[in-house]
Amino acid sequence: MPDDTPSEETDVPPEGADDVTQPVDATAVTPAAGETEGTADTADTGVLPPAVPDGPAGEGGASEEEGAEETAAVAAAGSAGAASSGPRHGRRRRMSRSWIIAVVSAVVVLAGAGIALAVTSGTKNAPPRHRQARSTAATDITLPATGPTCPLSGQPAPGGKVPQRPALAFKVDNYPAARPQSGLDDADIVFEEPVEGGITRYVAVFQCQGAPLVGPIRSARAVDVPILDQLSKPLFVHAGGINPVIALVNDGNLINDDVFTHGAIVQHPSGRYAPYSTYASTASAWALQSGDTTPPAALFTYSSTAPAGTPVGSIHIDFSGTNDNTWTWSPINAAWLLSIGGVPANVGDGGARITAADVVVQSVHVTYGPWLENSEGGLEVQSDLIGSGPLEVFRNGEEITGTWQRASLSDPTRLVAADGATIALAPGRTFVELVPSTIPIGTAPPVSGTP
Repeated sequence: MPDDTPSEETDVPPEGADDVTQPVDATAVTPAAGETEGTADTADTGVLPPAVPDGPAGEGGASEEEGAEETAAVAAAGSAGAASSGPRHGRRRRMSRSWIIAVVSAVVVLAGAGIALAVTSGTKNAPPRHRQARSTAATDITLPATGPTCPLSGQPAPGGKVPQRPALAFKVDNYPAARPQSGLDDADIVFEEPVEGGITRYVAVFQCQGAPLVGPIRSARAVDVPILDQLSKPLFVHAGGINPVIALVNDGNLINDDVFTHGAIVQHPSGRYAPYSTYASTASAWALQSGDTTPPAALFTYSSTAPAGTPVGSIHIDFSGTNDNTWTWSPINAAWLLSIGGVPANVGDGGARITAADVVVQSVHVTYGPWLENSEGGLEVQSDLIGSGPLEVFRNGEEITGTWQRASLSDPTRLVAADGATIALAPGRTFVELVPSTIPIGTAPPVSGTP
């Protein structure tokens, strides 16, 4: 049986250590390339750029040059008439008048033909120039949806470009005293993992977006390695860990950015106290590996078209008395809203509700040991993330069942439907719930009138 005593001792940067505990002036940190903190990404607003204005009034008529030709033709006809109106005598004068009438008639006919040609030419040639401009504007509006997308969320890349940086993972506490956390509302993917004592912790992964503050940062666990190995060698920010776990982290397909080693990035927000006072910005963490400019490969498949599923109003995952999760579908927000113990779960910096476009529930086999995680006898929770197991994917207010499959540590987790097809997620933030197979997953049908 797992120990019921939470581990809250081993992962706090020691007070008095100059390289860890001194507050850092956040303004002195240079953001990573492509990151702007504290501002909304315009790619996520859904606001379209203004259309290019149409051409000048009179579009479809003759151009200025064509109008000048028409005026010149009329003037030529008048000049010919004036030049032929001088005095003549006898029969020659009558002939001249006839000749003049003929010439004038011919000129008028030619002028009319010129006018018709000019009008026809204007109708055929001028408008396409204006329509060409409108067509380009329409393309600019509609094509971004098919442009570059964020590899870990499937959303349009900010500014039309995927940031040239790796995935960045933070180990974040989820003990009741650690709430409300910071930065979870800016993550692309959040993994929730069971640890000793029935509590859970988060691995919050960032790539397309950053956050000015993420935390509280806590110690690594063995399960972090198989979670992160599938993210193309991400940076991993954590606050130490027991020796066997640190050995696993050092051998994993990741970059170990332990805050005990990189204390200069640590911030201690006012009002937070140890062991819940260790935070950092994503900019300062990315700056630790500024030469790494390779984005990760996509982990999941995304589509705005939802596969057929069963309507669901809420999801219940009772990890323990301190971590009793309910996700409720909000049609108005088009998102799943998290509550813990019946209380809405918000982030600390601004109080926004924690939401997800997708909730992926992987039922996993867990064992305990062989290491102690704390002085109270809490055993390391080992979650088996290689192989396969039951899967429930919740998106767009519906549930799609299947299996999760992963052949090896170097392979990504596949979400497979009953018919063998890959289950596509809705673009947006994904919460992956790694739930011990002994814990049942409860669902309830939609409730009429739910906002």
